Amino acid sequence: MRRRTFDVIASSVGALLTALLILAGALLLWAYLFVDHEVHNQLAAQKIFFPAADSKSITSLPPADAAEMKKYAGQQMTNGAQAKTWADHYIAVHLKEVANGQTYSQVSAQAQQDPTNQKLQAQADTLFKGETLRGLLLNAYAFWQVGQIAKWGAIVAFAAGAIMLVLTILGFLHVRRTPADRELMGPPSVEALPPS
Repeated sequence: MRRRTFDVIASSVGALLTALLILAGALLLWAYLFVDHEVHNQLAAQKIFFPAADSKSITSLPPADAAEMKKYAGQQMTNGAQAKTWADHYIAVHLKEVANGQTYSQVSAQAQQDPTNQKLQAQADTLFKGETLRGLLLNAYAFWQVGQIAKWGAIVAFAAGAIMLVLTILGFLHVRRTPADRELMGPPSVEALPPS
């Protein structure tokens, strides 16, 4: 096989890979922008604001939870990281206080066994609402995190596409400098040998 033919084939494959990487980057970027926009709009519509750093809502939390909440003190919840913080370091802490750490399913089972017990009914209702909100916020976090992965995937795809583009251009330039009769695996042509 002629060296020039091989270079054209390799450079053409490089051009195809460049196009695929740029297309993948564009799709990943679109996915990131879509997810980020949707999560932001859905959370912003809820109008949830983190309490001030010195408020009783934060200072009454266990130290580790208070420290996490203080990172966003006074801000409106608009992204997945904030949603996870609110779910894990605010709602979860308060839910543990409702029925000595029992979950909705545990308290609900007890409430069904004793339907006249108003305390159990109220605890089941509170736990249901709290766990539902916590689950929704954690789903927003998971969806947002997928968007963040798509963003980094887009960056990698665009960077790899740029590298492939440079290599492809260099490959086509090499085709022009390669003698037409040079073989891929054979000895170099007479024109390619240095003068003696």
